[in-house]
Amino acid sequence: MTRRLDGKIAILIGAALGIGKGIAAKLVAEGAELVVGDRNVEAGLATIKELGLQEDRFFAVDASQEIDLEQLAAIVLGRFGRIDILVQNAGIYPFSLIGDTSVAQWDHVLAVNLRSAFVATRACLAPMKAQNQGRMIFTSSITGPRVVSHGLAAYASAKAGINGFIKAAALEFAAHGITVNGVEPGNILTEGLQSDRSPEFIESMHRSIPMGRLGLPSDIANAVAFLASEEASYITGTTIIVDGGQTLPESKDFLDPATWH
Repeated sequence: MTRRLDGKIAILIGAALGIGKGIAAKLVAEGAELVVGDRNVEAGLATIKELGLQEDRFFAVDASQEIDLEQLAAIVLGRFGRIDILVQNAGIYPFSLIGDTSVAQWDHVLAVNLRSAFVATRACLAPMKAQNQGRMIFTSSITGPRVVSHGLAAYASAKAGINGFIKAAALEFAAHGITVNGVEPGNILTEGLQSDRSPEFIESMHRSIPMGRLGLPSDIANAVAFLASEEASYITGTTIIVDGGQTLPESKDFLDPATWH
């Protein structure tokens, strides 16, 4: 382990389970002083305990609520005197066809997945500007920016919006030494995927990935840690696709050489 983030103060929003838990473990392993915010208190505290951190490193926050994220940033700044890394990973992906989706449901998905990126950025921006340094990293998705599935219109719209926000923020903050980037996960084997999708569907997803396996939370965490490190100091306004090659084939037929002739 390189401990590339030794002593860096990191805020991770959305870390109780799945990808977020993997990111939390990686940031701690790399030496970051981690503070976690999540609305799932029970799972969040369990993650903190598993990582060997004190309970006061966890805060119950709702990523859709401006005041929650502002208070979290203020607490971290007051305790440590700086904020070096912001990772906004919180997200929801309810399945609902457009015709069945209410305006309230649509607004809620965009609030949790997209508005939270804006609010979290605003909460951490002033201290990062003051120290003329910072890393902002957002969990986007291949769904929206690259591909789409039935029933995920709100989610896809939010994730595509995150990619646009990353570019805009990167341009605005570049003169202050703040980089803004994102990671686009493909299909990652998480508790949520296993509970929301049938084994048959998961196997179908597996077959669509050229590298022959679903991704793991650690695959996303490795990309996040890189973007948070000094190794990525000249990278801003972009995303890293972590999907095992899923978005590469023009069609599923191209995955099977037997169909080429």
